[in-house]
Amino acid sequence: MTAPNPDACERALACRVLDALLRENYGNLRRFVDPDKRTLASPDLPPIRLRPHRFLYDFAVEPGQDLGLDDVLRLARHVADPRDDIASFERECRDALATMRLHKRVHPEMLARLDRIPGERRRGPGTYYDTLAAYNDHPVYPTGLARTGLTEQDQRAHAPEFAPSFPLRWAAVPREQVTTTGVKPAWWPSPEDVGLAPAMATTHELFPVHPLSARHVLNHDDVMLAPDARVEVVPTLSMRTVAVAPLTHLKMPLPTSTLGLRNRRTIVPRTLPDGALVERILRLVLDREPGMPVLLADEQTFGHADSPMLGYLVRRFPEVTAHAHVVPVAALLAKAPDGTHVIEQWDVPALFGAYLDVLLRWNVTLFRYGIALEAHQQNVSLVLTGDETPSLLLKDNDGTLIDPDRLAGALGPAADAAAGFADPRMTTRDPEALARVFVTITLHLCAAALAFGLAERGLLPLRTGLAMIRDRLDAALGPEDAFLRSRTLDADRLPTKAMVTAGTLVDKARTGAADINKHYGPPGPNYLRDIEPCS
Repeated sequence: MTAPNPDACERALACRVLDALLRENYGNLRRFVDPDKRTLASPDLPPIRLRPHRFLYDFAVEPGQDLGLDDVLRLARHVADPRDDIASFERECRDALATMRLHKRVHPEMLARLDRIPGERRRGPGTYYDTLAAYNDHPVYPTGLARTGLTEQDQRAHAPEFAPSFPLRWAAVPREQVTTTGVKPAWWPSPEDVGLAPAMATTHELFPVHPLSARHVLNHDDVMLAPDARVEVVPTLSMRTVAVAPLTHLKMPLPTSTLGLRNRRTIVPRTLPDGALVERILRLVLDREPGMPVLLADEQTFGHADSPMLGYLVRRFPEVTAHAHVVPVAALLAKAPDGTHVIEQWDVPALFGAYLDVLLRWNVTLFRYGIALEAHQQNVSLVLTGDETPSLLLKDNDGTLIDPDRLAGALGPAADAAAGFADPRMTTRDPEALARVFVTITLHLCAAALAFGLAERGLLPLRTGLAMIRDRLDAALGPEDAFLRSRTLDADRLPTKAMVTAGTLVDKARTGAADINKHYGPPGPNYLRDIEPCS
């Protein structure tokens, strides 16, 4: 179709992008789909073959066609509204393609390097599994590897897939401009440690600054960038969060976008106290749900200077994780140094089943409290200490959605502590809104995406994986969960997100999305129906 012939990376990306545009029905693209012939026939291109699919849309682009990015972008331009930002989306696609090709070149070398890491150093909430996961793309967003505005050199020096280490920069901020809470770690430097006058310790607060953000900090009045770098760190999967000590991570603003142009990796100040408040609410729930194998990172230490480029979050992990395998869900399908997949270090059906047991029981329980977590694959980890049931480790809770009335009804007087979110988008009294988050995050991203991924890799039959999800969700839902059952197991179709539309292509004024991460597209197939139960 396109000329010259696209390479394997481009063909794969072109399929992913077109799949996303079809899922979201961008520009009413589905009008060109002939479901009987299983083709997409647009005026500008030869027919594109489709195959039946059950994840988020009824069809997916059949692989193996000579389909390139130019073809897909031409199609996008054909259906776009003149106001849509096709130019930015094209840059995003080109950035993702460049990263895919870079990954293809360096992945074997990185696997060999990681293979030399001793077993004990692969444990704990470090970066070993994060580095492996960084070579996997997002399960849904087609250009998840794109980091807008960063060069290849920037990524080689600071991105998780290269496992670099680098020292942090530090900025002195006048104390009257600063809001902080919690206890700083012992490794936090003093002004003198980073080349500033010792007297500044009484007038300024030191903020950690990612090296890629240093020039942006200079734009702030009265803020002084320290001359000396201090504290060596290694990037985690999120890149803006770095590992500092065995049980401590540090989150800082980063001047880039991922998962859409509008998904900036800065830190909006109000997200810090809101995320900390959600953590405290979850701890109240856990106090009332004994035996729930869920661990929470401590995110009660943070600071900001009322700027998205001046903020930090200190994340402390429970001691029990120190010698455990702490595996982000995003890493389970990644290639391991021995040529297998990470999940194959364990019994695949047994681990997947045990994970689903905890995941679904926990999130159904939260739904009863009026809570729906936006805890996707990067923010949920399995903590594996032996043969016993894995625990879930949760972090980064600032995207949670909560019904304050249901929470108050479930927690009683303790719910008073849950009042006062700075971001009004974190609360709702609409059960449909809660159900949409449950389905699109817990079911789609954390459960079904794994089942489809395991099947694609030949690790677990798709029917088996989907039946495992259905059976465990059925077991988790009780008589009081009729509404959630009606929106999941018994639903004709399931909600899906329109991430590309809201993230890059169409501005918020036209989508009406108060939160681009909760903007929804056409419903997709219910992959949990019409499958045989399994034991």
